[in-house]
Amino acid sequence: MASRRAVQVYLDLLSQPCRAVHLLLSCTGIPHAVRTVALRKGENRTPDFTKMNPMQKVPVMEDNGFILTESDAIMKYLSTRYDVPDHWYPRQPERRARVDEYTAWHQSNTRPHAARVFILEVLLPVQTGSPVDEVRLVRAVSQLEETLERLESMFLRRQPFLCGDDISVADLLAICELMQPLGGGRDVLQQRPQLQRWRTRVRSAVGDAFDRAHAVLYAVRERHAAKL
Repeated sequence: MASRRAVQVYLDLLSQPCRAVHLLLSCTGIPHAVRTVALRKGENRTPDFTKMNPMQKVPVMEDNGFILTESDAIMKYLSTRYDVPDHWYPRQPERRARVDEYTAWHQSNTRPHAARVFILEVLLPVQTGSPVDEVRLVRAVSQLEETLERLESMFLRRQPFLCGDDISVADLLAICELMQPLGGGRDVLQQRPQLQRWRTRVRSAVGDAFDRAHAVLYAVRERHAAKL
């Protein structure tokens, strides 16, 4: 029988979902190779990449000919397909359901609300050369605050991680989104001790891989600060 080759992942580490996939692979030791797709250069719109993912988005995973898109699906597939610690995506139905519950909520709450702050404060001004729209930014920050409140009251109540006593793919997806506004120098957890403690636990569980995954974002923060 032919041996399986390393999982191929197509990532741009300025992308929050790509960082989450990268962190999972780094933490679990699944053999993999990273293929960088620079969104700012339009590499996601090339014919070869479009053939692989007609939506022209990252991340994309290829595992022995099986191609999968969407970070949530990729992370759950990897956690199920490979021999990784059970806490990442538990097999026990109730515990797994808690992870699924968060990741479903994540897509219409944590992800868009944190991303919008970064887009308004960093991305749009760079792309258009226009100043930050402060009215829209204030509204976006307010909406994100509501999401942070729910993270604390719904998911972190009396437990160290979003879905229980151990870190899971849910925590990786969430932390990568909540780090994104840092690209504009904004720590959205600054006034939230409970979420700060959770972030510290996630960083401790992930180890050095955390800063490696976020190196591109840290560079954006430095460039942004230099322009102020």
